[in-house]
Amino acid sequence: MSDPGMTYYPKAQSEFKPPLIANENAFLGDVSSSDKIDPEKPISAGFYRLEKGTPLVYTYTYHEMKIIVEGSFDISDEKGQKVHAVPGDVFYFPAGAKITFTTEDYGLAFYTGQRKEGGA
Repeated sequence: MSDPGMTYYPKAQSEFKPPLIANENAFLGDVSSSDKIDPEKPISAGFYRLEKGTPLVYTYTYHEMKIIVEGSFDISDEKGQKVHAVPGDVFYFPAGAKITFTTEDYGLAFYTGQRKEGGA
């Protein structure tokens, strides 16, 4: 594995527009991934945006960390945990977790997942 140096993504939080991935209101896109440099243990990072509307129910097939950066989410799991998530809150979702995301307005989160680019 060679060291390519750092990669910089200026103003990514405000300028990167993740594509629609589900329903009419769920957007997700990888900003960067290590899968070309380290295909054995890739990590991918990007933004997830949910707008008011259909809840997103997602079962993780990989481990992910997520930090809320704007707006808010109501996040629940199959074990009955429910959180009203606001900017600065951090979550860990293990592989196999079934998570429901809803919002009354919109929420924007930055995530890092243990998966290849586009593997969500």
